[in-house]
Amino acid sequence: MLRLILGDQLNPGHTWFAKTDPGVLHVLMEVRQETDYVLHHAQKILAIFAAMRDFARYLQNAAHRVRYLAIDDPKNLHAIPANLDRLIRETGATTFEYQAPDEWRLDRQLADYSRSLRIPSAMVDSEHFLTRREEAAAFFGHRRRWTMEPFYRRMRAVHGVLMDANGNPAGGRWNYDAANRKAWPGTPREPPDRRPHHDHSALWDRIAAAGVVSFGQPHAQDLRWPLNREEALHQLEAFVRDGLPDFGDYQDAMNSGAQRLFHSLLSFALNVKMLSPREVIARAQEAWRAGNVPLSAAEGFIRQILGWREYVRGVYWARMPEYAASNFFGHRRDLPRWFWTGVTHMNCLHHAIGQSLEHAHAHHIQRLMAIGNFALLTELHPDQVHRWYLGVYIDAFEWVEIPNTLGMSQFADGGLLATKPYVSAAAYINRMSNYCGGCRYRREESTGRQACPFNALYWNFLAKKRALLQNNPRLSLAYRQLDRLPSAKLSALRTRATELMDRLDEL
Repeated sequence: MLRLILGDQLNPGHTWFAKTDPGVLHVLMEVRQETDYVLHHAQKILAIFAAMRDFARYLQNAAHRVRYLAIDDPKNLHAIPANLDRLIRETGATTFEYQAPDEWRLDRQLADYSRSLRIPSAMVDSEHFLTRREEAAAFFGHRRRWTMEPFYRRMRAVHGVLMDANGNPAGGRWNYDAANRKAWPGTPREPPDRRPHHDHSALWDRIAAAGVVSFGQPHAQDLRWPLNREEALHQLEAFVRDGLPDFGDYQDAMNSGAQRLFHSLLSFALNVKMLSPREVIARAQEAWRAGNVPLSAAEGFIRQILGWREYVRGVYWARMPEYAASNFFGHRRDLPRWFWTGVTHMNCLHHAIGQSLEHAHAHHIQRLMAIGNFALLTELHPDQVHRWYLGVYIDAFEWVEIPNTLGMSQFADGGLLATKPYVSAAAYINRMSNYCGGCRYRREESTGRQACPFNALYWNFLAKKRALLQNNPRLSLAYRQLDRLPSAKLSALRTRATELMDRLDEL
């Protein structure tokens, strides 16, 4: 039997590995098919390959048979089906199995490949998620909007998470989001980064020599992303002890001097399945029950895992492949070139994009309300935005990235997922960060060369999209404010916005 393990299926607890069988060969492969389908951050390629190699060693040490195809193996054909064909011929395999892929393109590719085989084949569950692929679609049915909150409440009830003995939400409330929006004043201090240091420079040299193209900083001599489950568990414990107590208050805060703040940075380990969502949720709940973290912090964190993560996966499988082409507003502009360098006079974007390029990570508000906000206001093509997000972030796999980018960030699905476009002027960024303090542009000005671009872009967006958005109840206040603007002021704002969009590369 030949069994395929993909690079985001590094779960040593899968039932495949419960016992050894000399008749089973496990296959992992580093292929250009996967490095090249979108331009990836160097750390993403490096961290996944390093983790795959470590996982192969783990299996071999546990007496499993493993065939590992490295990126520079001369026999590597750099496409999954071609490599499988060769291995089936060479080994005389009589059965093929694979775990359910999480990305639509791989699901289709492997389903088609399995149908073409002359030997029996089967797809088994990855044993990772708390829901089935089709579960969200069955829950929402024919509803026009698929908002997360009712789905999240059902998940809480079904799995008994943060519930009291009477089946009610702990503390009497389902959601503490309103308590999770504080700006960080500088205290409490950002916890130390306790992740291990890895020197992957030899592996990086092999990746580069093989011709793999990437962007961002590899930091191959000191890569901080976990290599295996043991390291991921240590990271989880450090977060629960040091970060989770203050995560709830400051999860939306941004600060140029504290890039991690109180975020867990566990999404990479979760998305390659070193950790299971069940154990992460259970650990956060245990910390709350022990009195070590406030309920608002535990709920805010658990909501991201039990609620949002499972929810966006359900949206993905219900709506793909058509969802990938979503473009509700018909936006067509190209990304500014500084999306690849971080060199811009807009301090908020300099930090959010620069951090993304430097560390392959930025937290959800940096992604949504700095970078995504700008992309939506300037009418960047949602497919280009999606491909940039998919490539730049170490935790970005299509099943979680596409709904977040096209639905939540760019409102490209027309409101299936988000209740309104997440756009703002400079006031929000100033309230939630210290970015405006060191900026060339002035947050309090809306027109003129020194005015913060977000101000004119925001009012221009609302004016241009009025026919599509004015009946949205969550935008009623914004449109009342728009209507109170003197016509001359609105005209000046729209002129300024047009000028900005015509010279995005210069901002």
